[in-house]
Amino acid sequence: MSDDKIVLGAAAIPEPERDWLAAVERLPVESVWQGGHLLPPTGTGEAMTRLALMTAWTERVRVGTSVLLLPLYHPVVLAKQLADLDSRSGGRVTVGAGVGGEFRSEFDAVGVPLRERGARTSESIEALRALWAGGPVSHHGKFYSFDDVTLRPVVPPGCSAAAMRPGGPPIVVAGRKEPAMRRAARLGDGWMPYLMSPSAYARSVATVTAEAVASGRDMSGFEWLLFCYCSIRRDGDRARDDVASFLGAAYGGKPRAMLERVAPAGTPSEVAALLQQYVDAGARHIVISPAAQSDTLEIVELASKEVLPRLTVS
Repeated sequence: MSDDKIVLGAAAIPEPERDWLAAVERLPVESVWQGGHLLPPTGTGEAMTRLALMTAWTERVRVGTSVLLLPLYHPVVLAKQLADLDSRSGGRVTVGAGVGGEFRSEFDAVGVPLRERGARTSESIEALRALWAGGPVSHHGKFYSFDDVTLRPVVPPGCSAAAMRPGGPPIVVAGRKEPAMRRAARLGDGWMPYLMSPSAYARSVATVTAEAVASGRDMSGFEWLLFCYCSIRRDGDRARDDVASFLGAAYGGKPRAMLERVAPAGTPSEVAALLQQYVDAGARHIVISPAAQSDTLEIVELASKEVLPRLTVS
């Protein structure tokens, strides 16, 4: 993506739904996203299941995980699933990858020590890329080991060959802490933090860039994303109430002033001014995650039609 272009994505909250996705595809929105847990405390979906639904129910937009908890999955299984979805979608999948840790029970249930989640995530990224490179591949790491494995993406009906992108789907690293920033700089195709203020986002860009330079990495094509909990309404007070209700309890009853620093809310003009600060800090692909219990399509419509045109790269 060009450094002088700003694009918008949208999270399919609370669950991917066919009509909602169809409506979003008619908007100037470039991507749709969903994540998920294996053992969430509520009856919400799992990341790969949601990704498959979004892939099947869309035709144009990129589809991504926000986020896929890599340490909970074996990379050989995951590589095949993602390769097939990328091929069936015509190369539209993006893997938003994270370490998780919110729910210890799901780590215990699959036999993954919580303390290993960062190292497993890094090794999994390396294994995925090796498996997507084509030909027999062997990998012997600290956590995963396999010999002479050849991954063959599914060939879509009516096609003569698989449509997975060469090298596989891009992997963007999500998180908020420095280990995730370093992982993005060394192994990722992009950086996608969440619940960050504009100033913190700017610091993360500096950290990722410095780490990449120190490792001698070429950052051409690297994507700077932001996963942004947000509410936009004609009535700005309603939008601020949305965020307070949606995020306040989930993050320990944080005060509104704190939430407003990390979750923009208000009228289209108010939110545009807040998001412009992220653009000035380096964000170029902003994923709007509606922080509301209802009327989430309205938030995405206002973001795409009235907020996005106001954002500029200086």
